[in-house]
Amino acid sequence: MFFIASKIFWFLASPLHLSLFVAAFGLWLLARGRGGLGLVASGLGLLAAMTFLPLGAALLRPLEASFPALPLEEAAPDGIIVLGGGVDERITQARGQIQLNEAAERMTAGAALARAFPKAKLVFSGGSGALLRSGAPEADVARQLWRELGVPDERMMFEDRSRNTFENAVFTQELAHPGAGERWLLVTSAWHIPRAMAAFRAQGMDPVAFPVDFRTYGTADDWRPPGDGALALRNAETAVREWIGLIAYWLAGKTQAILPAP
Repeated sequence: MFFIASKIFWFLASPLHLSLFVAAFGLWLLARGRGGLGLVASGLGLLAAMTFLPLGAALLRPLEASFPALPLEEAAPDGIIVLGGGVDERITQARGQIQLNEAAERMTAGAALARAFPKAKLVFSGGSGALLRSGAPEADVARQLWRELGVPDERMMFEDRSRNTFENAVFTQELAHPGAGERWLLVTSAWHIPRAMAAFRAQGMDPVAFPVDFRTYGTADDWRPPGDGALALRNAETAVREWIGLIAYWLAGKTQAILPAP
């Protein structure tokens, strides 16, 4: 139920959808002579702010700054966990060709780490995050991609049941059974690292965060008006969804901290 409720809630609470719903309702009221101009202005104002102001960057930076990026020169890990989210399953299936999305660094970093640390296990965790599942599980696409990139089958493990970050942690723990004292890396988008780390810690694991797929510069450039309005809007959507996810996981008892620290 948590998974279904989260998808329905986000459809309604998405800043883009919410701004359009508010503006449309305001127009409906205006058409009936019941006012509504304020609602139209509010909806369009929110949409404009997300598009032309660096709101997304402002919300993403605290998430991406939570755990530092690690150099490959770090001590060799016993295992590497890569979370799904970097694959477009539907287009992959429709076109018969592997298609990665804007979080592709999760997939490429996993392969690069496997090459850098040839004795480490490589675990992929990801089924399908779609409410109405279509296409092959992400794990199937990951297996094909990593094979093509030269990762031996005997080094790879795949978890294909998870639909969200909480299930990533639960099912990966069941699959990998990391031993006491083992060092594991957790690879996911930098803005997603806090919730992922909190979820894995709640399951008794304490991996080392390996953030990739940064969406902010970490410099004064983040505060400049965005030159790409569509990208700014996507970043705002990503940031709001992630902050809501952090709070929802904590309130639901799935994590022990809203914003965990290293």
